Parts: sequence; C-alpha cells; structure tokens
Amino acid sequence: MISPHSSRKATRVQEAPPPSGPPVWDGPPPPRQPVDPRTPKDRMRSITEKVSIRWRLTLTYGALVFVASVVLLFSVYSIVATAIDRNWPDLNWSTPRDELIWRDARQGAVAAAQDALLRSAVLSLVGVGILSLIIGYFVSDRVLRPVARMTATARRLSESTLAHQRIALEGPNDELKELADTFDAMLTRLNVAFDTQRRFVANASHELRTPLTINRTVLEIALSDPEASEDLKALGRTLLEVNARNEKLIEGLLLLARSERELAVRKPVNVQEVAQTAVEQLAPFAAEHGVSVSTELVSAPTVGDPVLLERSVGNLLENAVKYNIPENGKVWIRTGMVDGAVVVQVANTGQHVPAYEVNSLFEPFRRLHADRVDSAKGSGLGLSIVRAVVQAHGGNVAAVPRDGGGLVVTIRLPKG
Repeated sequence: MISPHSSRKATRVQEAPPPSGPPVWDGPPPPRQPVDPRTPKDRMRSITEKVSIRWRLTLTYGALVFVASVVLLFSVYSIVATAIDRNWPDLNWSTPRDELIWRDARQGAVAAAQDALLRSAVLSLVGVGILSLIIGYFVSDRVLRPVARMTATARRLSESTLAHQRIALEGPNDELKELADTFDAMLTRLNVAFDTQRRFVANASHELRTPLTINRTVLEIALSDPEASEDLKALGRTLLEVNARNEKLIEGLLLLARSERELAVRKPVNVQEVAQTAVEQLAPFAAEHGVSVSTELVSAPTVGDPVLLERSVGNLLENAVKYNIPENGKVWIRTGMVDGAVVVQVANTGQHVPAYEVNSLFEPFRRLHADRVDSAKGSGLGLSIVRAVVQAHGGNVAAVPRDGGGLVVTIRLPKG
C-alpha cells in the first residue's frame, strides 16, 4: 500500500514483479506473417500500384512517344523501299541474264538503304526514348503541381488555421480547378462545423454544469439540517451520489470533446512528473480498494498540454485500480524513453480480458463484462479520453491482455 508521501518506499519494500506476458514496451506483438495466397499476376499488380502517379504518367508519356517513333520508323522503312523501287530505271535488256543482274542490283540497293536506315533509327530510338522520359517527367510534374499544392495545403490545415487557409487555385476552369474549388468549399463547411462544435461545448459546459451544481448545493443544505429524518438523509445521500455521477459523466464528455480538437496549449512537459502527480492523486483511491501501486518513473520530456496528459495517465491508473482483483491487487506504472519515443505504461492484475475485446475498450461507453451494477464504477469514457488525448499529441496507445489477467496499456508520444 502506498500513500502520497511513501510511494517510492513502498515500491522498494514490496519489489513487485514487472508485468509478464506480451512485450511490455512495444504494445501488441507483431502478427505472424501469413502465407501469401496471391498469384504472380496479383503480385505484379501490387508492385505497379506502389509506383507514384508522377512516374506512372512519365512512363505512359515515354511509352506513347516511343511507340509513335517505332511506328514512324517502320513507315519510313516501307516508304524507302517503295521509293527506290519506283524510281529505279527499267531498261530493255537484250538477254535475260543482264535483266536478272539489274534486278538483283535494285534489290541490293533497297536492302542496303533499309539496313542503313534501320541502324541509324535504332540509335535514334534510344535517344528518343530517354528524351521522352525526361520530357514526360517534367510534363507530369507540371500537370500534378496543382495537386501537390492541394496536398500541401491539406497538410498545413488544422482547426486553428481552417478559417483562413484555402487553396484558391488560379487558372482555366478545368478539372483540377473544379477539384480545388470543391476542396475549398469542403474546408468552409468543416470550419462552420468546428465553430458549431466549439459553441456547443462552451454552452454545454455552462448549461449542464450549473443545474447539477445547484442540485448538489440544495442536497447538501438539506442533509445538514439537524431536523431532517433518517429516511430523508438516506434519500439525499443517494441523490448526491447520482448527482456526482452525472457531473462526472458530463465532465468526461466535455473533456472528450476538448481532447478531440486541436491542442490549445503546447509547452514542454516531463511525463515523469505527470505520472508522479497522477500516482499521488490516485493513492487514496488505491488504498481504499486495497490495491498497491509500484512505480518505475524515468525522465521522458515531450511537448503538449500538461493538464490533458495528467488526465489521461490518471484515467489509466483509475481504470487499473477500479477493475482490479478484489484482494491484493497490483498496479504497475512506468515511464521512460524507448527508441526515441516517450513511453508510459500502466499494467494491472484483474479479470482475464479476451484479446478480441481489447480494441473495443477504447470506444466511448464501452465496458467489459458491464452490467447495471458495474456501470456505477464509471461513465465508460476513461479509455476513450486517453485515446483522444494521445492522438491529439501525435502519439498512439495500445493495449494487450496480461498473462494471469488484467491489461498492459502502453502510450507512445513524440519526443519533446
């Protein structure tokens, strides 16, 4: 058992073993490589699909020019033979032998001219092929330049820049300009949707919290009345619990909506300090449930919103304590740097979690083995908030079942 001031000491005394089972730092183990059922034709098609459109256009232009050059070569090849044959003088020979010699000379002249043309044309075709690839590359680059501009604009866009950044493609009213104008119209609609969401969150924060706060105040005043009967006090305490759960649900929904938007705060933060604060805040909750917490916290700097990061780590710890085994439960939390990334890992003992159920736990209002009694443990938004916060910071979160029961949840964030 730990307290806010003795967590490190408790860790050294207990020396709880680290989580066992699948890889603890890298999330789920890599899947086994299945046997490739594709035919050679399918493999060739998959290779061609990996070629960029710029090179596909270049190869198409080069192939068309090369084919046109080959057709022109064979046309000239035939024309030379016809031209020599038509312009070769036809004389009256006294003997058949002289006529045969004359015809052989004509055929030899035609063959010699065609061979000379063919040798020169082959070298020319090589040069034309190379030149056509170069020209095709620059032509495709010019054709795809508006597309590259649209891609760059889409990459720069965020919720904060959506209001004033547009492609605004200039030029003739062709297919590319129509695509750019359609994209700009879509950005305008997205900006309106984001503004509507921000206004909704702001209004909901006020409209939903205020009546619950009033209800809590009224109930607390009623419970403090010394003349209140025991039945009334029991009813008041029940209503206070329901009110507190509704407040927690609304707070979770608002936090989830805030986490799914662009970060408003970005500053250097050490995840080690965030995790230590979360452990200290959850220590009374863990002690109440009879769960011991072991820490292995190493410095791990990143950039982001400290409040959201602390809330995500706190949610992981709260879930690890809440869904633990009834007696002698354990929770492990560790932070550090792995392969240049900031890593936070929380593991716990508990019920067995099927592997096929793990990913669905990150969906809102999703609980494993939930019923009407277990639903009182929380709102079902804890892991959803964790995923939203981590994705807003450019990271990812993964979970795997732990051998012996429980989960191993790993967060990876970019290095600060």
